[in-house]
Amino acid sequence: MTSRLHPTAVIDPRAEIGPDVVVGPYAVIGPRVEIGESSEIGPHVVLERDVTLGRRCFVGTGSVLGGAPQDLKYRGEASSVVIGDEVRIREYTTVNRGTAARGVTSIDTGAYLMSYVHIAHDCAIGAHAVIANAVQLAGHVTIGEHATLGGQTPVHQFVRIGAHAFVGGGSRLPQDVPPYTRVAGTPLKLYGINVVGLKRAGFAGETVRALQHAFRLLFNSRLTTTQAIARLRAAPGIPEVEMLVAFVAGTERGILVG
Repeated sequence: MTSRLHPTAVIDPRAEIGPDVVVGPYAVIGPRVEIGESSEIGPHVVLERDVTLGRRCFVGTGSVLGGAPQDLKYRGEASSVVIGDEVRIREYTTVNRGTAARGVTSIDTGAYLMSYVHIAHDCAIGAHAVIANAVQLAGHVTIGEHATLGGQTPVHQFVRIGAHAFVGGGSRLPQDVPPYTRVAGTPLKLYGINVVGLKRAGFAGETVRALQHAFRLLFNSRLTTTQAIARLRAAPGIPEVEMLVAFVAGTERGILVG
């Protein structure tokens, strides 16, 4: 089908617009922007430059994607924003390009970013992650697939949030959040395994119980973290437990357990 490009939109000749794309009034599509089939770009959206947008995506009014990194070390090196298929980005969201450190800021398939979200340089957002209103991510943040971040949550640079984790609204994240867990608060507190979320996602009861057991050993026992990791690694392998253990073992910013 033919794309529908509003006559007031400004589109750089070096941009590539796929079939059946809608570009709204006063949108600006810059150089080396690629927009996939059946995507919709709302009014006053700016895709500044070097943005790849997948198929069937939606970008809401006033959002700015592909702006330069807000990093004093940035010297104009080539970098980009890469967004997968079926990503929804609501109004007034900003996504900055990467820096030399990683080169790209990425948002994977099916992610949902609500209004006023900021995604800084070199972040990586996993598939089907949900980021609620006014969440602010500093540079180099990694968010695992199907993770959920409640609204008005700032996240410190280099923090990792694991897959299927749930972060309560109004929290402040200076440290890593393990996969499959629930955290909330300022200061942040770890509340256990995200049982409701895992059941909704179709995880088997046996897997949920194994994660609860691993959580108790790691965070609610008299074992040191090293001892708990060793004990869990010696047990029969369950992939989700192995992921949790590897995440905890690999943390650089630490995990607050209070």
